[in-house]
Amino acid sequence: MVDLTINLGFIKLRNPIITASGTFGYGLEFSPFLDLREIGAIIVKGLYFNEREGNPPPRIFETPCGMLNSIGLQGIGVKKFAEEILPKLTDYGVPIIVNVCGEEDDEYARVVEFLSSKKGISCFELNISCPNVRKDGKCPAISPEWTYNIVKLVKQSTKKPVITKLSPNVTDITEIAISAEEAGTDGISLINTILGMAVDIETRKPRLGNVFGGLSGPAIKPIALRMVYQVVNTVKVPVIGIGGIFKGVDALEFLIVGAKAVQVGTANLIDPLAPLRILNEIKDFCEKKGITKIEDIIGTLKVGD
Repeated sequence: MVDLTINLGFIKLRNPIITASGTFGYGLEFSPFLDLREIGAIIVKGLYFNEREGNPPPRIFETPCGMLNSIGLQGIGVKKFAEEILPKLTDYGVPIIVNVCGEEDDEYARVVEFLSSKKGISCFELNISCPNVRKDGKCPAISPEWTYNIVKLVKQSTKKPVITKLSPNVTDITEIAISAEEAGTDGISLINTILGMAVDIETRKPRLGNVFGGLSGPAIKPIALRMVYQVVNTVKVPVIGIGGIFKGVDALEFLIVGAKAVQVGTANLIDPLAPLRILNEIKDFCEKKGITKIEDIIGTLKVGD
């Protein structure tokens, strides 16, 4: 048997597979397809304080080896989530991580202040890196100072652990990671989607109503791996890898470069069983290699001779 448990320091997971926000609904939507109890943790769809409509359609466009989305963080708001979703989700006994959004900096604090007292929430993930909300893809995670200020504000607003989700749309990812760590983040997750666009040559119009969108899927995995590796070797807080994880081997690559856990995202939209399939593929690999504890493979990348 393989010990798949992961200790992030601030939360213990039964295995390293986490569902990425925005790709797994609020968790309950996937309960007819798989046992939610078997997942390491669920990160729910991003929440603003109030309900949010999101961006105008069209909002999704498939690309070679990936997908562009410009959903715009449509959501039900914290009150409806707390009243209608959270009580049912907590029954599954799986760690629940709330993805926190904010139109302005203080809204992040308002969201965590409201939800911190609610039973069943394990920690928060700060979504300061979505590229399809503000004009031209701007977001707090493109600035070290902006990142620091929001993380600091949120840490002062809750006693629960905070994970900061970073953007790949920067020149130096390590600079942003250091700012988040200095502000007190308990963990870092990366990467969010890569800013992109697509054009309809017949109409000569953008394929997305918002013009720009976030690219996800297998096409971004090499970039995500590189950035995770850089951040792991820069900060001391645990890092969670995200980006193009469709198979067990993809997840293993992230673990080998040093990620403590991984998030499965776009794969959920194609295969609702993806999280457990990927988990089983990891388990099979470990059994074949004689690895008895998944944590033994983390950070084992061999560089140089």
